Amino acid sequence: MARQLMQRCKDCGAFSLSTKCHTCGGVAQAAAPMKWSPEDKRAHLRRKLEGVEETGWANTLPTLASQEEE
Repeated sequence: MARQLMQRCKDCGAFSLSTKCHTCGGVAQAAAPMKWSPEDKRAHLRRKLEGVEETGWANTLPTLASQEEE
């Protein structure tokens, strides 16, 4: 289930309420970023759900390849 209802197709740009485009059959993604507020009253619950407060969480984040590897 998408985090917001309005989706936009990556291929043709058509809008829909599904993550699959009804026009071309392509993949649709959220049409706009989710709203964010500095007074977010549920941020602590999202951090707990994602495990952000755990000690090993930072090690799970993706890293950029160094310039030496390229």
